[in-house]
Amino acid sequence: MVECQQTARLDRIFSALGDPTRRAILQTLTQSPSTITEIAKPFPVSFNAISKHVMVLERAGLVHREIKGREHYCWIDPDPLAEANLWLEHYRRFWEQRLDALQVYVARKFKASKKGRVHGKLR
Repeated sequence: MVECQQTARLDRIFSALGDPTRRAILQTLTQSPSTITEIAKPFPVSFNAISKHVMVLERAGLVHREIKGREHYCWIDPDPLAEANLWLEHYRRFWEQRLDALQVYVARKFKASKKGRVHGKLR
């Protein structure tokens, strides 16, 4: 059950990060908390589209929103990014080990092929 919940959380995080507009929104929020209106200014899409993007980020836990009067203030929560990074780190180590082993293999093959040659000719 816990693994299923973790998988669902990671799915929401990576899905939210899969869109360039949402990544840009997160980048904006790393500078300072902002209102939806402030977030929407640089984008050539409607206010409603930006609001929907923010909702996706909220569902992923990457953004929190507080409503004060008519303004919706948003700020970033980096904790889900740390969770996604842990998942990615596992695979980074996996591939680094594989690539290190490949590098050793290729170096051995190269060294062995050089031993089989004398002055550019096969022995």
